[in-house]
Amino acid sequence: MSNPDRLIIFDTTLRDGEQSPGASMTKEEKVRIAKALEKLRVDVIEAGFPIASQGDFEAVQAVACAIKDSTVCGLARALDKDIERAGEALKEANSGRIHTFIATSPIHMEQKLRMSPDQVVEQAVAAVKRARNYTDDVEFSAEDAGRSELDFLCRIFEAVIDAGATTLNVPDTVGYAMPDQFGETIRALRERIPNADKAIFSVHCHNDLGLAVANSLAAVANGARQVECTINGLGERAGNASLEEVVMAVRTRADYFTCNSGLDATQIVACSKLVSNITGFPVQPNKAIVGANAFAHESGIHQDGVLKSRETYEIMRAEDVGWSRNRMVLGKHSGRNAFRSHLDELGISFGSEEELNAAFSRFKDIADKKHEIFDEDLQALVTDAATKAKNERVKLVSLKVCSETGETPHADVVICIDGEERADSAAGGGPVDAAFKAIEALVNSETELLLYSVNNITSGTDAQGEVTVRLERGGHIVNGQGADTDIVIASAKAYINAVNKIMEPVEKAHPQGGDV
Repeated sequence: MSNPDRLIIFDTTLRDGEQSPGASMTKEEKVRIAKALEKLRVDVIEAGFPIASQGDFEAVQAVACAIKDSTVCGLARALDKDIERAGEALKEANSGRIHTFIATSPIHMEQKLRMSPDQVVEQAVAAVKRARNYTDDVEFSAEDAGRSELDFLCRIFEAVIDAGATTLNVPDTVGYAMPDQFGETIRALRERIPNADKAIFSVHCHNDLGLAVANSLAAVANGARQVECTINGLGERAGNASLEEVVMAVRTRADYFTCNSGLDATQIVACSKLVSNITGFPVQPNKAIVGANAFAHESGIHQDGVLKSRETYEIMRAEDVGWSRNRMVLGKHSGRNAFRSHLDELGISFGSEEELNAAFSRFKDIADKKHEIFDEDLQALVTDAATKAKNERVKLVSLKVCSETGETPHADVVICIDGEERADSAAGGGPVDAAFKAIEALVNSETELLLYSVNNITSGTDAQGEVTVRLERGGHIVNGQGADTDIVIASAKAYINAVNKIMEPVEKAHPQGGDV
């Protein structure tokens, strides 16, 4: 079915990654990330779950139209309406895949589906056959395979291969498996299924016990040739297998693995920063491969060894995953064409001249405050501009804060709500707290603040601060982002961004859990 030396990378950042609380992305943001994944040379991009909402359908459709070099995939339950919706969303794709799934573990079949094993097999086969009406590239997933009976997995996989499935996905949906056990499951399936040679075996591992990457690699060592993963390990609960860790583990340990991916690893860091910026999920400093400290050495012994020979303490070069490319790119004297050209290099385009002009004006504002403008600043600038264009029922007009030793911090804020300016003041435990209280007094969002996080986008005391605010109301969770060289203003922007999102109608749902 494929080159046994090739490991297919299936990225589900736009689908499973988006299921992280508050990580929903707009259509435009999904297209930006998809273009970055295409530049990374990801084989398959799972763009979303078309039946989940009209917004998800349009996002998958937009990604399918924008991407030419990667296969674009849509998720569908083993239901006719889901498959028809996915097929419609992928109609314009240069290379499209339908990924259909149904639960196969006893607890899921009995408690969730209320179906017998025979009924589950029948429905899976029917779903694959229907999907083949839209594309020859059909993937079938046995949801909760990690807790499914091996005999039943063999039976259902054999049936769906006969029905036309070309990829078989074995998900550890709840992150329950152990590496040795999971690897043995893959080996047994490949040996016991009579027509196993007609399909590619894939794995999709969750990180509930911190073993998603370990389980994925154990599967690869036992013959799996597709790994489903996400940038930065993004995903619901504890996340998914981290794309960058899987790719670099296989590449670094070529002595152990008999396959390799075709990814351009130099794009990993840029892609990581983009996903973090858009979703508002910061990367922890000690995160493997893409964390700020991933290639830093504090110990004198380590520093001495690296200076004498890099290989003493480094098994990879920072340059190989893209760290060296984060250089100063533009300044206050840079013109509009240089600005546009560099954004083109970053895979960022604008729908109209008005959008470009607004972004360039914002760039000039930042350039007046910062001497050096980096790629990360531009990514944050575009995300900020796109957010404003998307939802601005509430706008920040002005903010004044007073923070003095021995005095209670105080904030005066003016915001515009549906075209009407309103002002209020509040005191707080700090300038950010005071600003949030003043804004909340005006918007009365009735939300609970779940998270307040600050990260510097680049180094230096003039760096832009990137703030993430997570709000919850009635079970609806949103993330808001804001960036500015003034951290208090960035915080106010993030809070208002989250308020605007919480005001939007909730249309998206993930039927049947929406996960594999």
